[in-house]
Amino acid sequence: MIKFYCSLAPNPMKIALCLEEMGLAYEPMPVDTRKGEQFAPNFTALNPNNKVPVIVDGDTTVFDSNAILIYLAEKTGQFLPAAPARGAFLSWMMFVATGIGPYSGQAVHFRHFAPEPKDYPLQRYAFEADRHWSIINAHLAGKSFMVGDEYSVLDMAVWGWARMVPFITGDDNAWGRYPDVKRLLDGVNARPAAARAAALKDRYTFKTEMDDDARAVMFRHLKARQPT
Repeated sequence: MIKFYCSLAPNPMKIALCLEEMGLAYEPMPVDTRKGEQFAPNFTALNPNNKVPVIVDGDTTVFDSNAILIYLAEKTGQFLPAAPARGAFLSWMMFVATGIGPYSGQAVHFRHFAPEPKDYPLQRYAFEADRHWSIINAHLAGKSFMVGDEYSVLDMAVWGWARMVPFITGDDNAWGRYPDVKRLLDGVNARPAAARAAALKDRYTFKTEMDDDARAVMFRHLKARQPT
């Protein structure tokens, strides 16, 4: 059985969806990042970068959400575009990994959690997050899925972050800018596997408060900058 180290953040939720879609047996292993459980030695041994998700599949350990999606797709032969779409699939998977995720995550950080002053970094990351989502939205125009005519792990990768778009942008009307992303999101949300993945929040309790203790473990650079 696959051990799935997870939280309710966008990247772990991609994997929850994927495991449910593939019908794979898995054991969720909750990691409460606001309590600093990602820095426990046993977790660091699995992912030296101290981030969820991670899966352990027998003798194989895989970290980074998009790497896990590709691994599971290759393992099962499910939700994996065939040639000639494979090149586009890999390109867009890396676009999500290096663009959508990092810029959306930094936009969230500077909009919702960073101390002042933050005008310049917020402007930069909000601009880049919007630019990346606009590219995805334009790509989806006239398409049912990100690549080809079939649902794939790439769509799951987009779904993980798309669920957070209003929070990322700080705009409850953000979907007016990305209607095709919203269409993809709604289509995935309508799938039974998405409901089962979302049910993780009802099975496990994670810390929700961003208090001083949470900031100390999640934003360790602040402590590192304090004078001695």
